[in-house]
Amino acid sequence: QVQLVESGGGVVQAGGSLRLSCASSRRIASFNFVGWYRQAAGEEREMVARMTDGGRADYTDNKEGRFAISKDNGRNIIYLNIKDLKPEDTAVYYCYAADVTPRRNFWGQGTQVTVSS
Repeated sequence: QVQLVESGGGVVQAGGSLRLSCASSRRIASFNFVGWYRQAAGEEREMVARMTDGGRADYTDNKEGRFAISKDNGRNIIYLNIKDLKPEDTAVYYCYAADVTPRRNFWGQGTQVTVSS
């Protein structure tokens, strides 16, 4: 059973920065994809960023400027750096990891990020 444990969330003022971490119980280099989703209250869960096993990063919409995904294969940790936080970034942020064959998705429990204006 894969466990993903997020940390680093909290309350931050608009314009501030955060680094979210996700520790994996399995070697993250063995996943085809790792990444981050977020879900605001009353909204659907949306992808923020993902990274392939080859290290290519993909971002949705225009998030690449303020969001940066990275990973430390040696420590089995996935990071999401967020800068210039905005109130609309308030959400629960979830770490995920995925195998393609067979198709399996693994999720963390989420970490709350609240941005005050």
